[in-house]
Amino acid sequence: MNLEELNLTPEWDKVFPKSGKVDHKKVTFHNRYGITLAADMYTPKGAEGKLPAIAVSGPFGAVKEQSSGLYAQKMAELGFLTIAFDPSYTGESGGMPRYVASPDINTEDFCAAVDFLSVQENVDPERIGIIGICGWGGMALNAAAIDTRIKATAAMTMYDMTRVTANGYFDSEDSEQARFEKRKAMNAQRIEDYKSESYALAGGVVDPLPEDAPQFVKDYYAYYKTPRGYHPRSLNSNGGWNVTSSLSFLNMPILQYSSEIRSAVLLVHGEKAHSRYFSETAYSKLTGDNKELLIIPGANHTDLYDQMDIIPFEKLKTFFSEYLR
Repeated sequence: MNLEELNLTPEWDKVFPKSGKVDHKKVTFHNRYGITLAADMYTPKGAEGKLPAIAVSGPFGAVKEQSSGLYAQKMAELGFLTIAFDPSYTGESGGMPRYVASPDINTEDFCAAVDFLSVQENVDPERIGIIGICGWGGMALNAAAIDTRIKATAAMTMYDMTRVTANGYFDSEDSEQARFEKRKAMNAQRIEDYKSESYALAGGVVDPLPEDAPQFVKDYYAYYKTPRGYHPRSLNSNGGWNVTSSLSFLNMPILQYSSEIRSAVLLVHGEKAHSRYFSETAYSKLTGDNKELLIIPGANHTDLYDQMDIIPFEKLKTFFSEYLR
């Protein structure tokens, strides 16, 4: 599928409808590794003065034209200046090689978004928050642990990508031998990549969908592989990450200092989500009276990507209004 087949245009290449309540424009900024990041900025129509601002990214393997853009647009309708950005090496953002992730650089991407927002004439630099979705929920928490400029963080249907990479789902592969086998396979792939002068892709969401696929894989398929959420630049919709992209996630766990986050944190997860345990564990390590875990009854992991009647936007409005004032 391409933009034309999805009834998208270069002027509006998102998988969600355009709102008449906000102004939209494309912007770029750079992180401290020199990578240029591409973003969509959403501003409430008619807004005056310096606004509270929110940077949004995720899910892991998605682009800003999908879930993060939907969140950014809606939060702009609720009164915040927002940006939805493509992480380094993905989408319209820079960085070579393509389709690689990093626990360090992708945490820095959130901090770079704060840099950018802090110098906008219509943004109050003392009122900046972030939203991370899925794997970028973990990155957002990691950013909150290092960046004292971030006053509030919401992690939606979060994954800890370092935990799931090193330990497998539900920690079922949490053994030295299992990690050794993963390292061995990926290091062998490094040699093949070096020989071919290209990087093998791991594949996005499985397609065609096997009849015996786990329910959460079916949920991913329903978002990434159908017009509901498919986008031609999305890794999960297409060829996926580099096979060797997971190496650093095996060796550099995030959230080591999450217990030291002093700013406000809201974790939101679906009751029926296979990934719920990531938020529950993360919440158990947070300290202070400005932390909250909200479980949405009956919701699965991808419901919080785009289901407007399930995503608790009024709660997000209340949360950010309180801590970005």
